[in-house]
Amino acid sequence: MSSRSVVLELHALLAAFAILASYGGVAMAANLDDRSDRSSETGGMAAVVDRNIAALLTRRQSEEKAKGLQERLADAITRFTGSMLFVYIHIVIFGLWILINAGFIRVIPRFDPSLVILAMAASVEAIFLSTFVLISQNRMQALADRRAELELHINLLAEHEVTRLITLVTAIAERMGIEESLNPELEELAQDVAPEKVLDRMSEVEKELVD
Repeated sequence: MSSRSVVLELHALLAAFAILASYGGVAMAANLDDRSDRSSETGGMAAVVDRNIAALLTRRQSEEKAKGLQERLADAITRFTGSMLFVYIHIVIFGLWILINAGFIRVIPRFDPSLVILAMAASVEAIFLSTFVLISQNRMQALADRRAELELHINLLAEHEVTRLITLVTAIAERMGIEESLNPELEELAQDVAPEKVLDRMSEVEKELVD
């Protein structure tokens, strides 16, 4: 083999290594860019999630501070009556009451042999407890209604944005001469949905199903 051929082969090998190195560098750079983009997107999404959580917590704290004394008292009583401690206390009280008045504990004289006082106390307690529970439920239902209205407004805004996006994309497709832009369904999709019409239609369908 001549020295010239050896030199040519060495040049070819060096050129091949250079090409591989350049491809490897490009691939590595693309990979790093992809990772950085993903990390930035992840960081952006995490920031949005943290912001939403902070906003919800702040709103909840402001609603708790806005409650009056009666609502705070009703919520505290409802939380206590819904705990196992409340059950254990009643088991002890009712158990001792029944054992004493049944004559099993003779150290203490019987004061309610027919258990009429116990039944009356339990009835009065049930009335007050049910009232406190209803107060808390009414407040929770009001909060649930407000959240449902907020969700409805957000959905309507999202639907309006999607409608505008459909209009914009359809115009771009028409400008580029895409056949799908002639689809007649796009005209219907590009129209804003009137919630009152949807509710009326729901009522009509319900009446038809009932009849």
